[in-house]
Amino acid sequence: MDVAHPIRSVVPSLDGPVLQVLAGTSRSLSTLEIHRLAGVGSSTGVRRVLVRLAEQGVAIADHRGNAIYYVANRDHLAWPGVEILAGMLRTFRERLVGQIDGWSIPPIHVSMFGSAARADGDAASDIDVLIVKPDLAPPDDEPWEGQLRDLRSLVVRLTGNRCQTFDVTAARLAEHLAAADPLVDAWLRDGLHLAGDTLLDVIAALPVEAGT
Repeated sequence: MDVAHPIRSVVPSLDGPVLQVLAGTSRSLSTLEIHRLAGVGSSTGVRRVLVRLAEQGVAIADHRGNAIYYVANRDHLAWPGVEILAGMLRTFRERLVGQIDGWSIPPIHVSMFGSAARADGDAASDIDVLIVKPDLAPPDDEPWEGQLRDLRSLVVRLTGNRCQTFDVTAARLAEHLAAADPLVDAWLRDGLHLAGDTLLDVIAALPVEAGT
């Protein structure tokens, strides 16, 4: 799955990102605005897509003097399918949350970070997941590892992308903080919260010396 433009899994042409932009707003947008928000292709290519979508009735063209503004036609028979495709990232997160909520050993914190969280990668991007886990000892460590394997397997089935899980205890997180590990900056900057306490709350509960 292209994590920047998931709709391209099914609509690989420039039509996909354009439809994704139209699905994300109820406002009429100019060609230049749609091109900027799509972040791909040329303005000429986007214009051609919009003309085609308007001819098919999927988009509505609003002529205002010399300018043309476009808005999605949500009454079109094809639009429910567009909405499903445009909402793939939201559905993906919901499926992850549902999986994690069913864990027999609850995590302290789970978030997605990296290009998938920023939505600026591509079809080759890994799905990176940070998990702060409770202190575990045998035999609980094996069920925990099973949960992680199931999560990685689910990600592959849902997206086709490889999943990397970074599972750390609170004590190990404190060590990363004390060492000023750049990974912590990425976790805080890009983190998309999925389950458990927020990462800031987890860090706030760590011993004071962890942040020094």
